[in-house]
Amino acid sequence: MQSKGVIKFFAIVLAIVCLYQLSFTWVAQHVENNARNYAKGNPAKERSYLDSIATQPVYPLFNHTYQYCKDKELALGLDLKGGMNVTMQISLAELVKSLSDNSTDPAFNQALSAAETESKNSQTDYITLFVNAFEKINPNGKLAPIFSTKESQSRIKFDASNNDVKRYLQDESKSAVDRSFNILRNRIDKFGVTAPNIQLQSGSNRILIELPGISEANTDRVRKLLQGSAKLEFYETFDNSEIVNLLANINNILAAKAKLATNAKKDTVKTASAKTDTSANSSLLNKVAKSKLADTSSKSLQNNNPAVNSPLLNQNMLRPNVYASQNGGIQAVPGPVVGYAAVGDTAKVNKLLASADVKAVIPQNLRFLWGEKAMPLNENNNQRFGDKIQRIELYAIKLSGAEGGPVLAGDVIADARNDYDQKGSPEVQMTMNTDGAAKWRAVTAAAAADANNKKAIAIVLDDNVYSAPTVQNEISGGVSSISGSFTIDDTKDLANVLKAGRLPAPARIVEEAIVGPSLGQEAISAGLISCVVGLLVVLVFMIVYYNRAGTVAVVAVFINVFFLFGVLASLGAVLTLPGIAGIVLTLGVAVDANVLIYERVREELSHGKSVRIAVADGFKHAMPSILDSNITTFLTGIILYVFGSGPILGFATTLLIGIITSLFCSLLISRLIFDWMLEKGWDIKFSYPWSSHTFKNAHYAFVKNRFKFYIFSGLFILAGLISIITRGFSLGVDFKGGRTYVVRFEKPVDAQQVREALDKTYKLTTEVKTFGTTNPQLRITTAYLVDDNSPTADIKAESKLKQGLKLVNNPSQIMSQQKVGPTVANDIKTSAVYSVIFAILVIALYILIRFRKWQFSLGALIATAHDALLVLSFFSLFNGILPFSLDIDQAFIAAILTVIGYSINDTVVVFDRIREFLGLHHSATDKPEEVINDAINSTLSRTIITALTVIFVLIVLFIFGGEVIRGFSFALLIGVCFGTYSSICVATPVIVDFGKKNLN
Repeated sequence: MQSKGVIKFFAIVLAIVCLYQLSFTWVAQHVENNARNYAKGNPAKERSYLDSIATQPVYPLFNHTYQYCKDKELALGLDLKGGMNVTMQISLAELVKSLSDNSTDPAFNQALSAAETESKNSQTDYITLFVNAFEKINPNGKLAPIFSTKESQSRIKFDASNNDVKRYLQDESKSAVDRSFNILRNRIDKFGVTAPNIQLQSGSNRILIELPGISEANTDRVRKLLQGSAKLEFYETFDNSEIVNLLANINNILAAKAKLATNAKKDTVKTASAKTDTSANSSLLNKVAKSKLADTSSKSLQNNNPAVNSPLLNQNMLRPNVYASQNGGIQAVPGPVVGYAAVGDTAKVNKLLASADVKAVIPQNLRFLWGEKAMPLNENNNQRFGDKIQRIELYAIKLSGAEGGPVLAGDVIADARNDYDQKGSPEVQMTMNTDGAAKWRAVTAAAAADANNKKAIAIVLDDNVYSAPTVQNEISGGVSSISGSFTIDDTKDLANVLKAGRLPAPARIVEEAIVGPSLGQEAISAGLISCVVGLLVVLVFMIVYYNRAGTVAVVAVFINVFFLFGVLASLGAVLTLPGIAGIVLTLGVAVDANVLIYERVREELSHGKSVRIAVADGFKHAMPSILDSNITTFLTGIILYVFGSGPILGFATTLLIGIITSLFCSLLISRLIFDWMLEKGWDIKFSYPWSSHTFKNAHYAFVKNRFKFYIFSGLFILAGLISIITRGFSLGVDFKGGRTYVVRFEKPVDAQQVREALDKTYKLTTEVKTFGTTNPQLRITTAYLVDDNSPTADIKAESKLKQGLKLVNNPSQIMSQQKVGPTVANDIKTSAVYSVIFAILVIALYILIRFRKWQFSLGALIATAHDALLVLSFFSLFNGILPFSLDIDQAFIAAILTVIGYSINDTVVVFDRIREFLGLHHSATDKPEEVINDAINSTLSRTIITALTVIFVLIVLFIFGGEVIRGFSFALLIGVCFGTYSSICVATPVIVDFGKKNLN
């Protein structure tokens, strides 16, 4: 063996580097164990301990701090550690609308809507869709007049072409996405999550964010942090006394419309005048004040059909901010708050206020905005309103200037930090720049000018009023604060958002996955068990079958696993549950090279060669097959890495690294061990008596019976296609869109009962399936509010789920949840199809280049497509029959690609032997059918042994790997069986039928 010294040196250096990289994980885990022991189950105490030691040296040998070690450790993915994974989509429609200065052009707005609809089912970028839609709606229309605003005049001239505008919009959209990425990264960095991951998905307007360790209690907080655009504005306000009669007038208008609807059968109906009737208003408000606020009894309105006579101002809608005075009259409570509504009724109030008749009487400089937080359920509020319903305050905002905007915009904020007010309550303190300080001084001076009528200034963030303090004095120096019923976390997040800056366009969560920590711990346990058992199965099999040579493979596999983890840690890779599956699969595939070498060594020994020469020749002759088979598998891994997302990337990363380390250990480390054993004079055996003749001199008529195999495969695929057309597939949520929850119950539960309860709650058909066998768990999938990207949609959906689960009367806990919007689901499906087709074509091209005959390439192409179709057919035929999920999702596509890689791995070994037999062992007069059949039989031992090792490992993964990857491991299991079958019975016979005259 040449360059033995160089290989030893490289192996030693690699081992030292891996040991060093993995040591950070061991040190960090040691510190965290100490923290857990110190905290004794108190999470806050544990976190405090770790924070206090973050900058302290904990790795004495290199003087590294705990934070440094934590950053360098082998990170666990969300499915192992628990946490939150979201995909943010920057709203380019809102950006385009903003760049047009909110144009009212009909063709422009129709094009926006058309592009938004088409983007859900198209891979084309949004700007192109928008421009195409505009030109289709208005063929002779020009976009330049719409976008040539005061801000863009330097880039877009009034006579610019539509293509010029398109380039401008594409540049602006890319810039907006890049800025959003940096702003979101700054927000996350300040949130305090350990080892967060944020990635900009290339060529799209989406940002992937992974936040390990986020508890379920903080998920709403994260959603709010990420989706807030940070549009901070300061507004003057109207006093309640200026608005109270307007609300009564609006109520009269709505009441008249309601009466008109109820009296539709009458011939003529007179509508109420839109003018304010002071006496009617006074009577109405007096009634509301007495029945709602002063006297907590609400019987008077309940008996008078408030939905018709008082549609807006009633106990179930909006309560005006008034009180009954001692003389029997009513008074408006001073301040900018004009009313209160239950949290669930704000949308109804907005709808009423947005009607055309109502908007006609609302002054143009008035805007109604809701408070940011619901009022607390304390004794004072409960007594005040006479119930225990959470309400939100409605504010009357005064718009300033000709354009109707704020008196001060948020771009003047130079710094923001969380602090405490004089009473010790949390607040956010803001510091303005010089210009902002001067404007703020003028604004506050004007608000405090009238000693008898001081005005309030509303501080508005993302169209929600955070606070509206009454200004007592002029404020100089540019320092102001936002206070209210905030928690410390509220003020931290608010300061974080303000400091990070405003998003250039709204960002919405279009895909989300949450894994609870207990489910993550179960996944770790399942992964460890599957790794250990899989390792033992492979090692025992190799020793039992290959005698002492098997121990060399055992040592090589241990070294391979060590190198694999070390490289993963060095690259900062994240270990996921599919990643562990990749490691387990690597254990099976890693012995493939050893099997190839050992089978060739056994052939050389049968020719009478010495062990030393047989080992050398065995390594030499097995090399081409090993390289070809691993390169094809590596190509599928690259495709999987490029097209995959989320945890599937972890699988692809592990698979790619595993192929490289396996090659290094099998070809080089194993050879070093054999040379060392030979130098020591050890007696090396490559088999036991019982295993030495396995498949030796086999002469099965594979080629002769090829038409039987064609018929079997054809019938199976035909049955599968009929099933696919008639029954279809069970699509996972990432392919069809929707919300999926894994719910664990305390007692055994009936899935049908849960389905019926949720159907009533959601008013939609709900899919409920058993999930796992060890615990009473169900996987619940619904399309409820999946198209709604508002910040409250996720809360509403989860609330509905809990409401429905209460009907089952079985205590339950949400273990994990996932949301995939329809646009993302369509993209995932498209990428999946492209990745499979691309993988098949790339492998066929590689075979064509490597073997220089199109028949080989065609055989590989047909075999890989055949395997994919067989697995798809199996999943459709047996869906609902087998006692576990057969969903088609991203994990399934990863399994298909892996099967394609494995199948071609097997096929290439046979092809290599066919090429060898055609070129060396037979004359030109021999029949190609016989040559190919002999080649298949000569590799049969290797094919079966490799398949068995991989199948053993996959059975372990299927049994012990956990429910999350059970469908994935099952797809691999049947795929490996089909792949082994196709490499022998399909790929090589195809060469015979298409190359009878061209193979010699």
